[in-house]
Amino acid sequence: MSGGAWTDVAMAAVTAGYAVCSRRLSSSPVTSAMVFTGFGVLIGPLGLDLLDLEHDAGPVLTLVETALALVLFTDAMTVRRRDLRSGGFLPARLLGIGLPLTIGAGWLLAWPLLPGLTAWELALVGAVLAPTDAALGRTAITSPRVPALVRHGLNAESGLNDGMVLPFFVLFLAALPGTTASEEGVAGIFWRALVLSTALGLAVGWFGGRLLQSARARGWLTPVWGQVFVLAVAAGSYALAVVTEGSGFIAAWVAGFAFSAALRSSAAQEESHEDSREAKSADRPADFVENLAELLTALCFLVFGAVLLGPALEHLNWRIVAYALLSLTVVRMLPVALSLMGSRLRPPTVAYIGWFGPRGLASIVFGLLVVEEHVAGVELLGRVVAITVGLSILLHGMSAVALSHRYGAWHTAAAAGPVKLREDTPAPAGRRRPGPLDEPEQ
Repeated sequence: MSGGAWTDVAMAAVTAGYAVCSRRLSSSPVTSAMVFTGFGVLIGPLGLDLLDLEHDAGPVLTLVETALALVLFTDAMTVRRRDLRSGGFLPARLLGIGLPLTIGAGWLLAWPLLPGLTAWELALVGAVLAPTDAALGRTAITSPRVPALVRHGLNAESGLNDGMVLPFFVLFLAALPGTTASEEGVAGIFWRALVLSTALGLAVGWFGGRLLQSARARGWLTPVWGQVFVLAVAAGSYALAVVTEGSGFIAAWVAGFAFSAALRSSAAQEESHEDSREAKSADRPADFVENLAELLTALCFLVFGAVLLGPALEHLNWRIVAYALLSLTVVRMLPVALSLMGSRLRPPTVAYIGWFGPRGLASIVFGLLVVEEHVAGVELLGRVVAITVGLSILLHGMSAVALSHRYGAWHTAAAAGPVKLREDTPAPAGRRRPGPLDEPEQ
């Protein structure tokens, strides 16, 4: 990397500095994403010039791809069918109706605001900026003031929509002339990236889950190595898809579902060990991978600030800022409102859900992958992604505490009325635990 060891020193210093101040910062609107992104801008070309995409593309892409693969695997692994049963209409509507509408709205709105981009480049803008990242406004989905239905609905949406956007992203990228994927054509990409990668992910995830459960039942592995085994399954599914020229991200996402399903299919065999401390440690086999993913995600925001956001700030214009603001409002909130029509959710709830659709890790990774293709239009696309994610980090992070309190106060008052709220529909237990770098509940 440019700057050599100084880049590593800077990354270590920022991580350690945030860690020792994390509890103090948790009571403020300052989030981990803000801190890491801000320091990223400082060590990038606008500041100390220790890190830039031109010289450091290899390590940067390795970091962000690893982080996204682990996040996709653990998000899929921790989804339960019960998460989508009671109150499951909310994530089902947001994903089944809202997500495609968001991609389409982002595509259409980019047409007049981003002249010079081709139809497929405009489609990529819509797909890259469609996934949400709940971690950027953690208080919005952890505050006990917010109804459980809304919290878990937003959490489930965030955990699933990055994987659901992948097919759109892969196919749009393959349709863009001049990219590596376009050489094989849409049909070839459909076969390798969607069909083959899905099959490989299912096979690796299911076999890995059955093998882990069998070894646990026989007492063959320690809890520590059980955690490492999960990391090996996630890495193996990704790598196998890559060497077969498929999509490692799709394989990792599907492997997470299959791995979890294989473990649950034999859950009864674990009940006799539930009082064992060792078994309790093994009951959360994804802990190590989740914690590692959280750390890598924080470093991704540092890299984002340096290689994408910093350079984008030097080329700002009104079109980019206008699209970024509309992407966070109209492009997100209108599809959400349309998807929730007839749900009997009150307007404040619809507005709250619509606003808290922050853009984060998935958009950063997808944006970097497109920028690295070095085709016409990608510089503008990269700047749009950078400014949109940067504004999201700032606006969603700063508003999470205040709006969750305000919305919670409205819900408390409305729930005291004579009419039962749809918002009070029972919701299942949370999809995943906050990671070590997440902001605690406010």
